[in-house]
Amino acid sequence: MIRFSARALLLALLACGLAGPPGFLAPAAASDLHAGYYYPVPRSREVYVARVPVAADASKRSRAAFAVGFEQQQIARGNAPDFHLFVKGNEFEKMIVVATGPGRYDTLYRMRALLAALTSQARTTPLFQQSEAPHELTFLDFCKLMGFTQVTVSDGDTLSHQIVID
Repeated sequence: MIRFSARALLLALLACGLAGPPGFLAPAAASDLHAGYYYPVPRSREVYVARVPVAADASKRSRAAFAVGFEQQQIARGNAPDFHLFVKGNEFEKMIVVATGPGRYDTLYRMRALLAALTSQARTTPLFQQSEAPHELTFLDFCKLMGFTQVTVSDGDTLSHQIVID
C-alpha cells in the first residue's frame, strides 16, 4: 500500500496542477446540490476506484489550501487560465473544475484529455517518484489521498461530467 501525508500531497499537487485519467467502473449517485449553480446538471457520471487510501492528515483545511494554491499558481503563470478549480461541500470534499471560455472541455473526450494531461504533469513530481509504480497513479488517486469524494468537470456552458471517488 502506498502512503503519503496530506502535506506532502499538497506540495506535490501545487507543483504540478491537476490530473487523472479515468478509472471509471460504475454510474455514480445522482444527488448534487451544486448542479445548476456552478455547472449544468451532469450528463454523465462514473465511479473511480482509487488505488490509495485517504491520508491520515487529510482535512478540510488541506483541501482548501490546495484549491487556493492551485488558483494562485494559475494566475502566476501570467496567462488567462483555461479553467478554474475550486472546492465545495461541508468539508470541501467536492472538487469542481470549470472551463473559462467557449470551446474548452466541451466534450467528454476533452475533459478526459485534460485529466490525462494533468496526470502526466503530476507524474513528474517527487511524490509520484517516491511510489513503487508512479505510472499507475492518477490525479484522482491524489484526490482520494486528500479526502475528495467527488470531482466535477464542466465546460461552464452545457456539459458536465461527474466522478465519484471510491
